[in-house]
Amino acid sequence: MLIHEISDPRLKQIYVTGIKVDRELAYAEVYVSAVEGASRAEEVLAGLESASGFLRRTLAARVELRAFPKMRFHWDPTPENADHIEKLLAGLRNKK
Repeated sequence: MLIHEISDPRLKQIYVTGIKVDRELAYAEVYVSAVEGASRAEEVLAGLESASGFLRRTLAARVELRAFPKMRFHWDPTPENADHIEKLLAGLRNKK
């Protein structure tokens, strides 16, 4: 849906890294990242907030739930942190 149905250029090359929904289905914490990294975090989160109404309506129409949760978007630094750790480990391997 993010790729095919949203034309906002701020949301190009992003991916969802995780979703946590509370027990009452009131909120869904959506964690995202981008190919370019944290330099785009503010831009991506602003784009998602702008598109949140569309996303919620579209998903509610596709997923059968008693009530569809309100989405809150968060930047996930995990992919960047993992890449940094991989580079450090590769550097250590090369020193041997």
